Amino acid sequence: QLQLVESGGGLVQPGGSLRLSCAASGFSLGYYAIGWFRQAPGKEREGVSYITSSGGSTNYADSVKGRFTISRDNAKNTVSLQMNSLEPEDTGIYYCAADFGGGGTWRLPYEYDFWGQGTQVTVSS
Repeated sequence: QLQLVESGGGLVQPGGSLRLSCAASGFSLGYYAIGWFRQAPGKEREGVSYITSSGGSTNYADSVKGRFTISRDNAKNTVSLQMNSLEPEDTGIYYCAADFGGGGTWRLPYEYDFWGQGTQVTVSS
C-alpha cells in the first residue's frame, strides 16, 4: 500500500519550533518531489514549501521564508520541515504530498499524486 505519513505536529507557543516529518511506505520517495501544504479552518489549502526529488532545489511561500526549512533523506525515505519562530498564523493541518518526477507548479495541489493524512499544528499562548 502506497502511503505518506506525517508526524511531529502539536501545540507550541508563539516563537517556538516544531519539526514535521513525512515518511513514505510502499514506494521510494526518491522519485518524487515533495510539497508541504497547510490548511487553516475556513481557508483553502496553501503551499508552504517544496523540494525536488534530488533535494537540489527548494521553494517556500513568502510567509515562511527565513523561518521554515525543508530537507530530505532519500536513504531514510523521509522529508522534514523544520519550523522556527512560529506564529499563530501558522496554525493549521499540515500535509505532505508527493509529485512523481516533479516539474509541475508546486503550489497547485492537483499536481500531486499522493497525500498524507495531515498533522495538526497549533501555535497559541
